[in-house]
Amino acid sequence: MLKQPRVGRVKTRLGHDIGKVRATWWFRHQSLHLIRRMNSDRRWHLVLAVSPDREGMNSRIWPPGIMRLPQGRGDLGARMLSVFRRSGPGPMVIIGSDIPDIRRWHIADAFKTLKFSDAVFGPAMDGGFWLVGLRHSRPPIGMFNGVDWSTPDALAQSMTSLGNRRIGMVETLHDIDNGADLDRLQKSPGA
Repeated sequence: MLKQPRVGRVKTRLGHDIGKVRATWWFRHQSLHLIRRMNSDRRWHLVLAVSPDREGMNSRIWPPGIMRLPQGRGDLGARMLSVFRRSGPGPMVIIGSDIPDIRRWHIADAFKTLKFSDAVFGPAMDGGFWLVGLRHSRPPIGMFNGVDWSTPDALAQSMTSLGNRRIGMVETLHDIDNGADLDRLQKSPGA
């Protein structure tokens, strides 16, 4: 899932810390790098869930030849549910585009986890998640109901919304929400 990289529309918290133009530049290049990395693996079919719908579907920024779906309206949960519903029969995972540490083996691990679980999450260090997946693309009724997005409770509330379904977990990763996150990334080995 990704947004069209327009100044002031993406990475707004990061933009407050490092400037809107720099934050937009970072997001655009991070997203393109992630798309290229994920699209190079033939174990899955990459689809870009784009927002805003019309602009994202017509964008020339994203690499050609990759299928796109509009995210639709609503909060993050509603948009993820829309993507799940409009995709194939499953299994399926959705990832965010602001997690520089995602590697192909993380995605393979999520699909492997879905062989034994109804859902899978990749926790983020801030209490949210960088990945969510379902064994079947039809989301359970009530999924994401009552989730307070962009809070430290988003993952726990999302898991609770799944009731008694079997939930697997993959590695916890950092997302980039603000300047401190970006500083941490730039100071990490191999950055």
